[in-house]
Amino acid sequence: MINEFKDFIAKGNVMDMAVGIIVGAAFTAIVTSLVGDIINPIIALFTGGIDFSGWFYVLGDGEFASIEAATEAGVPVFAVGKFIMAVINFLIIAFVVFMLVKMVNRIKAAAETPDDVAPDVNTGPSELDVLLEIRDALKK
Repeated sequence: MINEFKDFIAKGNVMDMAVGIIVGAAFTAIVTSLVGDIINPIIALFTGGIDFSGWFYVLGDGEFASIEAATEAGVPVFAVGKFIMAVINFLIIAFVVFMLVKMVNRIKAAAETPDDVAPDVNTGPSELDVLLEIRDALKK
């Protein structure tokens, strides 16, 4: 079983997947910061100070100044702002992944059709074909 596990780990696909997961996690942190620290303040600027990250509804009793205060008190909270931030994060990451897949597909397509091979050009009959036609015509 240990040898099978070693063989599984040694395969290139597993290592590529591990690198992809690590880079993806780091990229997700960057996008989360982008949305929380740059996009949300810009939206707040244009919407008159509405901050999506703090937008929530208390489903229980009481008034709370923040989501953290409500959750510490054990009150259920409908966190609309966090959901909107998650949707924005998803859209940004999905767009970047789409662009990455598009680029990889373009590179694969270019690799499948080598540039070295000249396209077939119809240049007409060869010199030998013309001479054979002349010979045949003279035989008649």
